[in-house]
Amino acid sequence: QKHSEHQPECLYLELSSHNYQHSLPLHTSSALFLLSYCECTSFKVFLLDPVGTETGILLASKSLDVSVVCVKDLPALVRGCRLPAVLGETGRYCRAGLAVVLRHIINRTCEADPSRMDALSLLGFKKTCLKACAEVSQWTRLCELSIPSAVEAHLQQPTNPTQHLPPALLSLERRLGEPVKVHNDDKIRRQKLQDQQKKKNIQKTASLDPRDPQGGPVMDDAQLQEFHSANGLELRAALAKLSVSDGAVPPTTTRWCSDIRKVKTTVLPPLEHLFAEGLYFTLTDVVLLPCVHQYLSSLRSIVGSAVLSQLPLLMRWYHRVQEVPGVLRAAEACGMILSSIQAPAAGPSTPAEEPQPSQVDKESLVMTKEVHFVGGPRPTMTKLKECGVEAVFSPHPCPSWTLPWDSLPAAVNPTEGKMSDVRAARKRQQLNNLVAMVTELARPGQTVVDFCSGGGHVGIVLAHALPDCEVILIENKEESLQRAEQRCAELGLTNIGLIQANLDYFTGPFHIGVALHACGVATDMVMEQCVQAGAGFVVSPCCYGFIQNTLKFTFPRSKMFLETLSYKEHMILCRFADQTAVQLPPERRLIGKQCMGLVDLDRARAAESRGYSVRVMTMEPDSCSPKNNMLVGVARHGPGGYHDT
Repeated sequence: QKHSEHQPECLYLELSSHNYQHSLPLHTSSALFLLSYCECTSFKVFLLDPVGTETGILLASKSLDVSVVCVKDLPALVRGCRLPAVLGETGRYCRAGLAVVLRHIINRTCEADPSRMDALSLLGFKKTCLKACAEVSQWTRLCELSIPSAVEAHLQQPTNPTQHLPPALLSLERRLGEPVKVHNDDKIRRQKLQDQQKKKNIQKTASLDPRDPQGGPVMDDAQLQEFHSANGLELRAALAKLSVSDGAVPPTTTRWCSDIRKVKTTVLPPLEHLFAEGLYFTLTDVVLLPCVHQYLSSLRSIVGSAVLSQLPLLMRWYHRVQEVPGVLRAAEACGMILSSIQAPAAGPSTPAEEPQPSQVDKESLVMTKEVHFVGGPRPTMTKLKECGVEAVFSPHPCPSWTLPWDSLPAAVNPTEGKMSDVRAARKRQQLNNLVAMVTELARPGQTVVDFCSGGGHVGIVLAHALPDCEVILIENKEESLQRAEQRCAELGLTNIGLIQANLDYFTGPFHIGVALHACGVATDMVMEQCVQAGAGFVVSPCCYGFIQNTLKFTFPRSKMFLETLSYKEHMILCRFADQTAVQLPPERRLIGKQCMGLVDLDRARAAESRGYSVRVMTMEPDSCSPKNNMLVGVARHGPGGYHDT
């Protein structure tokens, strides 16, 4: 499909097919629900038919322009990404992944109709809801990966819920019971204290039942209204967020009597947990609703299921979401009929089950495990040296090579990326090193991927220097990629594509992967992508102190280091590898450099065990960055895996 400047953005969603029967995966359901909720018509929607039957699918939405498309007809950028994905008007900018796509739908809705404060409020405080990638944010990981995967697995192979509840749902149940923390919660909690005191005063002069049938005192209309108002502060604040610009509680919260002002914050009443992240209806709720609805719907055939009594907070959340204006309409528009199923009341002998640590999201436990350090790196370095392991750097093959910066267009120069002259000079030196290595490996017609591209400093230079190659920039931060897009347009580059996504959402073929200062485990993720694709890599690591075990990666990476060091000892090397700043004493910087070399040697050995030749070298001049290591790898035997065993 060819795109022009005048075509609308195209949203590509998946269809599932079993025995030629189509259904909507949960990610697709979430996207369609959001489109209906926002009443957004800015996109032409394509449903990807996985079997190519072109039988189509009926979608209960009159407002959406929906077509069915086969894999062979997908644009190249979209074909190389995990869906959902949005392709921009030019066909050169693709957004991929559930959180990225849903945030973009909201932004487009608000651009088309700035009065849609209900849509804008979905992005949460400072517009950060689900903005962080799944590797960093537990909420993004839970909503984008863990819960959809758990529910999809349950729907495909149902298990007896009385014996086994999905750990991800138990994790969500636990989170719904955590204390509510929102911006300005002190103000709302003081209002709640004042409302509670008003309620007590009203109860002193009226029956506990506002309309006592036994002839007790009855409230007048003003008292009745005030009584109900005191009972629903959190809900009033939440609903106000959907209609006013600042999303604060009603104006009556701005003044209190002196007794209220003097109350310490620590003793203020807690706020009721209404929605997934606390008080307000956000994008998190939009993602979770189709998942929870599908799971609960699958339990309907189980009469009197005790499982619902184990999820009381989740059930309350499910019903609360249905009270939000527009939710029922949007759900019905995309074929999702929400139910009023009630959880059986738990008796005294059968309290709601509290999720145990072994049941909750294991990813979060791996990610947040703390490792405490005592002492310096020398014992660990000595231990490695006694086993014949030392940091050794390969000689730089072309230490004096440089791009002709003075003759290059201005938009190629990193000074276009809003940085100081001193930093730009160092950035040019760093680019000299990476571009020299990539041009050594690249051949005409090949695809080069700039992972964690930021504003495109590496990728734009490569696209200009290698006009016969296709260059793809992958970056999760929208602001950075938009700057890169502006620079590409100014240069008139036609051999470059931009993908806003987490780097592992890119699944397309490529020949060389490059990354300049990919932080922490991002370097390992880039190397993983390259080795899985059988591609060469040129990477410069950064932020060694952020390296830690994740669900995908454990450290040390290589067999040689695993046989010598514990995880804690490896982490000591990582922490001290960050101590290379120019203001530190020379001896300390030297130790930091040696630790950097050892950590990257471990990475190199892991890749070598999977069929790669790897050089660990220092960029020239070494003053171009405190993080001046560079790993250059070439596959010896084609595609392989980077999970060292």
